[in-house]
Amino acid sequence: MDVGAVLLAVTGVAGTLGGALLTQRGADRAKRRELEMAQRIQEARENRELRRRCYSELHRDARQFATALSRHLYVLRDRSAGEEDRRVLEDTKSAYRDRWSEALMIAPDAVVAPARELNGTLTRVHGQVKRLEQGNPRPGETLQSAAEAQHGLWALIGAMREAMRRDLGISGESDDAAASPRDGSAFIRDFAEPDDDLAS
Repeated sequence: MDVGAVLLAVTGVAGTLGGALLTQRGADRAKRRELEMAQRIQEARENRELRRRCYSELHRDARQFATALSRHLYVLRDRSAGEEDRRVLEDTKSAYRDRWSEALMIAPDAVVAPARELNGTLTRVHGQVKRLEQGNPRPGETLQSAAEAQHGLWALIGAMREAMRRDLGISGESDDAAASPRDGSAFIRDFAEPDDDLAS
């Protein structure tokens, strides 16, 4: 047998096997890239859904906390707050704080910034309401000043909501006319000092 023919045959077989092996490796790499891409898409969907749920709950709980502060102001205006009144306010605050803590771990900075401003203002209004409840207000703190501060929460809730919508890719400004009080003058008037009523 001719050595050259054997070498040629071996080279041909090796080339055929090598080509098949390279083709298989290329197909494996393509399949792996396809699986990785599908996994990234699935993770992105799950992350978006997690943010959507977190944002929805934070928005709801922030609104409920702001509403609870408003109700508590009416209680303080009309009578002394009872144990049930205090419990309702504190339960609402606790639910909001849980959502806020969750959002800090999930939301990007573009959402955290307006949410942090809202959180700080909610905390300050809550502190003012509690000091009024305890009969220990700081200078200038009255039911009316607390009502004005509470009414200011709605614009901050709206700013947070818009940041959340942008992060989720929901385009355009939402019309929130039905969702938050636009004119707080009636609410604030409910807490006007008697001298303020005479002046207007």
